[in-house]
Amino acid sequence: MLVKIQTNWFVPVAVPFSVPHKLEGCFVMSKCVLSTHTPTLFEVDNDKARRRRRSNWSCGCGSEEANVQRQDLSESESKRELEVQEARRAISSYLGELGVSEEESLSIAWNCPGYVKMLVEGVKDLDEWGWETDEEIEGLSFKDKILRVAAQKGDKGKIAYLETLGLTLSWSINVAGYLSAHTLPSLIHKVTRIKQLFFSPPDNDGDHHPSLLMRNILLTMRHLSISIDEDLQRTFSFFEKLQAKPGGLNILASQDSAFSSLIQSFPRMLHLSLDNHLTLILDSLLNFGIPTSRISLIILAFPPLLFWNLQILQTRLLAVKQINVADQDYAKFLLKYPWFLSTSIQENYAELLAFSYSIKVPKTQIDHAIESHPHLLSCSTSKLELMVDQFAKLGVRKKKLSQVITRSPQLLLRKPKDFLQIVLLFENMDLDKETIGRILARCPEIFASSINKTLQRKIEFLGRVGICKAFLPGVIRKYPELLVSDIDKTLLLRIIYLMKLGLSEEEIAFMVRTFSPLLGYSIEGVLKPKIEFLVNSMERPVRDVVSYPRYFSYSLEKKIKPRYWVLKRRDIKCSLKDMLGKNDEEFAAEFMGIGGMPVSHPVSSNDSL
Repeated sequence: MLVKIQTNWFVPVAVPFSVPHKLEGCFVMSKCVLSTHTPTLFEVDNDKARRRRRSNWSCGCGSEEANVQRQDLSESESKRELEVQEARRAISSYLGELGVSEEESLSIAWNCPGYVKMLVEGVKDLDEWGWETDEEIEGLSFKDKILRVAAQKGDKGKIAYLETLGLTLSWSINVAGYLSAHTLPSLIHKVTRIKQLFFSPPDNDGDHHPSLLMRNILLTMRHLSISIDEDLQRTFSFFEKLQAKPGGLNILASQDSAFSSLIQSFPRMLHLSLDNHLTLILDSLLNFGIPTSRISLIILAFPPLLFWNLQILQTRLLAVKQINVADQDYAKFLLKYPWFLSTSIQENYAELLAFSYSIKVPKTQIDHAIESHPHLLSCSTSKLELMVDQFAKLGVRKKKLSQVITRSPQLLLRKPKDFLQIVLLFENMDLDKETIGRILARCPEIFASSINKTLQRKIEFLGRVGICKAFLPGVIRKYPELLVSDIDKTLLLRIIYLMKLGLSEEEIAFMVRTFSPLLGYSIEGVLKPKIEFLVNSMERPVRDVVSYPRYFSYSLEKKIKPRYWVLKRRDIKCSLKDMLGKNDEEFAAEFMGIGGMPVSHPVSSNDSL
C-alpha cells in the first residue's frame, strides 16, 4: 500500500507496515503502531532546523572574530567618550580662566559639541603630524593639550559661546571674527541684556502673533514692485536666508532660534552700545506705543532700525502718523507693517497719494485701503494703474471706483490676467460689460475670489439646488452676493430652514429664481419672525411666500404689520403681492379710497427687518 505524505510532515497511519518520513533532513523507516483513536498531526519544521544549524555553524566559526571586532568598537567608543568628557572639562576650566562664572562655563562647555569636536580633532592632528615644539608637550595630559589648542585658536572662548546660542560652528567662527574687541564675559553680558531688552517673553494676546508677522512678510515680498533702499534689501536678504533653512520663516516663532539667526545676519548689533544706543532705541519704540512683549516682532521684521541714530528713528516714526488709521492706533499699524519705517516705502506712500488724487479717490479712502492691506505700500503706482484701467473698461470710475477700493482694496493687488478670468466667467454667462461693471461696483469681493476654490463651487451648489444655467445669469445679476456667501454657514442653512417649513426643493428653487436675495437673509433676524407673523397673525399658509418671496424684503414693523391691520379692520382679503407690492399712495387709493396711508399700528424704532 502506497501512502502519499508531505516531506515536512510525519503522519502516523493505522496500517501495520513501515513508511518513510522525513526527519532532521534524512529519511528513516519507522514502525507505526495501530491506534484505536484518531491520529494527531504534528509538524516538524525542517527549514527552521536547517537555519538553526547554519546559524550555529556560523557562530561557531566566526564568533571569536566578531567578538574581537565588537570589543574593539566598544573600546574605541569608550575612548572617544572619555576624550569628549575630558575636553569639556578642559573647556570649562579654560573659560573660567577667562573670567566666566563656573555655572556659565559648565553650561557652555556642555552645549558646544562642534567646538569640542574641533579641539579634539585638533589635538589628534597635532599628535599625528607633530607639534611646533615636541619638547614642550612631553608629559602633557590630553586635557592640557586641549587647553593648548583652545588658546591657539585665539577666539578666547567666543566660538564656544556663540555655538550655545544656536549658531553652527562655521557661523560661530565667522561671527567671532567680528567680536575680537570683546572679552567673553562682556559678550555674555551684552547678549543677555539685548535679550532682556528686545526679546522679553510674549504675552497671551494673539493679535500680533509671529504667525501674523510671517504672513505679512510673505505678502510683502510677493507684492514688492518698487525699488528698495539698502535697509530693505538687507532685511529681505535676511528673510531669504531664513526661508532656505529647515523650518523657514517659522524660525521667527522661536525667540532663541530667531535671535541666533539675527546675530548671524547682523553681527554688528553686538558692537552697539547698550546704554548710549540700544536702550534709547527701545525707549522710542515704547513711547510710540509698541508693547514690550511686541518689541521683538518689530526688530525681527526690520533689523536695520537698530543701527539708526535716534533722530532718524524718531523722524520715521513721526511719518507713520501721516496715515489716517482707525482710533489713531499707529502702534497697531506699525506692528502689522514695520517696513513703513523704510525710506523707500515712505516715498512710495507719497506717490500713492498723488496717484489716488489723479483718479479722484480721497486720501481717507486710500488710507483705509492701506490700513487693511498695507502691502499696497510695496506696489508701484504703475502696477496699480493697470488694475484701475481694467475697472474703467467696465465703467467703474470716480465714485464707484472709490467704493470698490474701500470695500476690496486687495483687488488692486491682483494681476490683470486673474481679474480678466473672472470677467470672462461672467461673459460666458452672457452678461455684458455694463452688467459686469455693476456687479463689480456692488460686490467687488467676487473679483478678489478664486474661481476654482470659491466661485465655481458656488455655481455648482446653485445648480444642485435647482438654479440651472438658464436662470443663473438672472440670479447673479439680481443678487451677486450669492457667489461669496458661505455654503455651509449661510446658503445651506437657509435652505434647510425653508424645507423644515414644508417647502419642497422645487418651490425653494422657484423662490430663489424669482427673488435671489432670499438666501442672504438671516434666519433669526428676518425669515423666522416674518414667517411666524404670516402664519400666526395673518393666518396664511406658509406656501403663500412661494408665489411672492419678496415678502421677506419688507420691514415687519414699518410695512407688513401696518398694512395687515388696515386690511383686517376692513375685512379685505388680498394676495401678499397686492398687500405689499404697491406704494403708499396706490395702497391707500385701492384699499382705503383716500390719498394717504394712515398708520394705525405703532412702529418700532428698532425695526431693522
